[in-house]
Amino acid sequence: MALAQPASEPATGPRSLIDDGQVGLSFRYRFEHVDDDAFAEEADASTLRSRLFFQSGEYRDWSFFLEAEDVREIIVDDFDAGAGNTPGRSQYPVVADPEGTEVNQAYVDYTGLTDTRLRLGRQRINLDNQRFVGGVGWRQNEQTYDAFSVDWKNDRGRVFYALVDNVNRVFGDDVPAGDHRQDPSHLLNAAAELAGIGTLSGYYYGIDNDDAPAFSTDTYGVRLQGAAQVRGQQASYLAEYAHQRDAANNPVNYSADYWHLNGALAFADVGPADTLSAGLGWEVLGGDEDEPGEAFRTPLATLHAFNGWADQFLTTPGAGLDDRYLKVSAQRGPWTLEARGHLFSAADGGDDYGQELDLRLGRKVNPYLRLDLFAAAFDGEGGFDDVTKLWFMVTAEL
Repeated sequence: MALAQPASEPATGPRSLIDDGQVGLSFRYRFEHVDDDAFAEEADASTLRSRLFFQSGEYRDWSFFLEAEDVREIIVDDFDAGAGNTPGRSQYPVVADPEGTEVNQAYVDYTGLTDTRLRLGRQRINLDNQRFVGGVGWRQNEQTYDAFSVDWKNDRGRVFYALVDNVNRVFGDDVPAGDHRQDPSHLLNAAAELAGIGTLSGYYYGIDNDDAPAFSTDTYGVRLQGAAQVRGQQASYLAEYAHQRDAANNPVNYSADYWHLNGALAFADVGPADTLSAGLGWEVLGGDEDEPGEAFRTPLATLHAFNGWADQFLTTPGAGLDDRYLKVSAQRGPWTLEARGHLFSAADGGDDYGQELDLRLGRKVNPYLRLDLFAAAFDGEGGFDDVTKLWFMVTAEL
């Protein structure tokens, strides 16, 4: 919800940038517990994220947006925030929510061209399902991009391009891993709506990372996502393929493939549920068991959304990753119930990595307040340790 003061009369001239603006405030509290057999201690993290933004009005097709973000530890801090943020806490598993205050977004928009928006500054970039480019919104400190972007879209499709100078990562400004300079990187994504079929998109992500050369990659891909009616029920489907190779200053000469297939059915008024959906998926990130450095990588992705909530595959294993999964979700009024099961193995060689069960129970209390419980249990094999994670979250938007 945005808080705005109505003007007694329409604003004119440059003053409309301020007088027609809106202010918004949001909070997200999270308690996270991690029991990882690889560590001597269990982690408990209690953090609060606060955000304040101002969206200006428009003057001669120009506008601007400012957003500040603060993350604080509250009472419990038995965790390693990662990347050197919390020296002396290495006995705990990583919960990548370091304390800090920063400018999360700050950009200028121009919309004077037909169906086109130009944006310059620190900005959120989420492309497709965020498998390759996203904001890592699960973590308390969002990943944003210092970039110039062009976004053209209408009812026929969309073309998005960004020239990225810097990636502001979830680890924050206080450590080198939180700030990755690009030289620059190029993000191109084009999509077309195909009547009766779905959305067909193609993309090229050319990452040239000065600070982490192993992240420098060229990735080309194509994606088809759609929905259809099957005997009166809603069916959805996804098919995606990508090829990746080393680029720029990457020290490893390699190439790897990625593909993802899934399908789901949604049913209305099933037993006590208003809606019930179930789906199957198969995702593969290529690798080579004889050459561990040649696995497919996704350095800009919102990784928590894929390959299990226990986050055991944020980095693709050397032999790649084969993830076969089942998802079931139900909605009843303000309640949401979700379950996911994963079977993990090596893409090359077929060694078992383990299995995982993820559960979620959520309730939307009112338009401004939401409560969520999450759990993830990873049963590791082939050198992977068992991991259990629990979360309690309260989200408020004012």
